Amino acid sequence: MTDVTMCNPNVRQAAVADAAEIAACLSALGYGTLASLVTERLTSFTKSPTDAVFVASISGHASLIGVVSVHLLPLFHAPGLLGRITSLAVCDEARGKGVGKALVTAAEEWAWAAGARRIEVTSGDHRPAAHAFYQATGYSLDERRFIKHAARSS
Repeated sequence: MTDVTMCNPNVRQAAVADAAEIAACLSALGYGTLASLVTERLTSFTKSPTDAVFVASISGHASLIGVVSVHLLPLFHAPGLLGRITSLAVCDEARGKGVGKALVTAAEEWAWAAGARRIEVTSGDHRPAAHAFYQATGYSLDERRFIKHAARSS
């Protein structure tokens, strides 16, 4: 466990070697993401111009304290790209200390530089603290999202 009393996080693009720690960060939010899946995704994103993953750490500490993933999709109805943050996880001891903001800023800067016209993020109804965080970083509730899950085969 990393002691995070004050935080000026170092943010960088993730490397395949970060997979186990990224999986641990995602698990802290209740995602059962296996390190093998993170390894697979990071490997496929390495040379992708439309996918990026950033991680945060603190100088003097080996452990990662947060992760964000962002992807770009071409808009059909308008010029430019849609940026989509698909995961943001900050370890418990680092929450409320600027880590999430630093990660979102890195994801936004990457997406804007790549041609995004807007960036969106989805947050489950059961995460009111996340909703407040996103609103504090300039995101607004804008639309409804409808989802249909694939039928599970038995």
